[in-house]
Amino acid sequence: MADFYDARGNTYFVASPDEIGQFSDLPRTAAEAAKTRERWAVRAIERICRRPNVSEAIGTGGAKKYLSDGLLVGPFPDEHAFGLLIVNTDGTLAERSGNGLTIFSQFLVDTGLANRSDAFFLRVYHGRPSSPFIEARIEAAVRDGQAGFWIDMGVPTFGPSAVGASPQYVGVSEFEGHAVSRVFDLEKIEASWACSQFVNVGNPHCVTFLKSPDLLPSMERLGSEKWLPRLSAVANSTESDGIRGAGRPCKNGINLQWAAIIGSDRPDSIEARVFERGEGPTLSSGSSATAVASAARKLGLVDAKMVNVKMPGGVAPVRFDEHNGILERVMLFGQAQRTNPH
Repeated sequence: MADFYDARGNTYFVASPDEIGQFSDLPRTAAEAAKTRERWAVRAIERICRRPNVSEAIGTGGAKKYLSDGLLVGPFPDEHAFGLLIVNTDGTLAERSGNGLTIFSQFLVDTGLANRSDAFFLRVYHGRPSSPFIEARIEAAVRDGQAGFWIDMGVPTFGPSAVGASPQYVGVSEFEGHAVSRVFDLEKIEASWACSQFVNVGNPHCVTFLKSPDLLPSMERLGSEKWLPRLSAVANSTESDGIRGAGRPCKNGINLQWAAIIGSDRPDSIEARVFERGEGPTLSSGSSATAVASAARKLGLVDAKMVNVKMPGGVAPVRFDEHNGILERVMLFGQAQRTNPH
């Protein structure tokens, strides 16, 4: 029986390879399982994550089609690491998920496979030809009296080329005196969504900045009949088994965020909304929080070493580790709890 975990309102089932292998032909290694996800991923999502008696996806005002935001499959045997697959509910594989890594880390500790006193590594396989896996170092920690984990999210890269955006679907814009991108299909949905920063934190993101938190879209609007199909066409991969993406601007899809700085005197807080590739409106996302904080830092909108990203599901602390003025890594703090689906 798969376990169900929650991290800042972002939920995943966790299932072992043996559990998936009971009803599908799952290869024994994470690398091979990632390459053959078409053979088993959708069946696993439908078997484990599907909400009973709900036939179609409904916006955030009603019942969602799935009980969770995805499925974590692991651990697979791997050299010096725990192998993992992150399955979106449309059957595609994610390269990284900050909340997913937090949940899987807590699962490993809960089951005695990892020890909180020792750092350990997670290796996420995703089937992309460019690199077979992304590795993250996990450090257990206590912050503000709460036990959790610092997740190494790597060093971000920026711009259309960092996320594989096709030039014909992207223009140039300006936000607070800094050059940013204009994503034509986003601007067609809402004219004010004209200032975006592309960020890659192991997976691709498009952070659209707005002048005030009051201008951020509500979860209800992101999941509305008017916006959901159009945003899914922008966000989802062209290989999605759900609402197929249009490939504009990215063939492999892209996670979408909207962000606004909170306060103006040495700001260290950002409010954000998230629309995940392959998932839709999401209460929170760790990799999205990392992308939002990194994009704001890139544009000089924040300069703190610790930035808090506020989302409907909770606040994600993001830490920038530097050495001699050079960014070495971005760290995300998260907590997760085993709970019951609802």
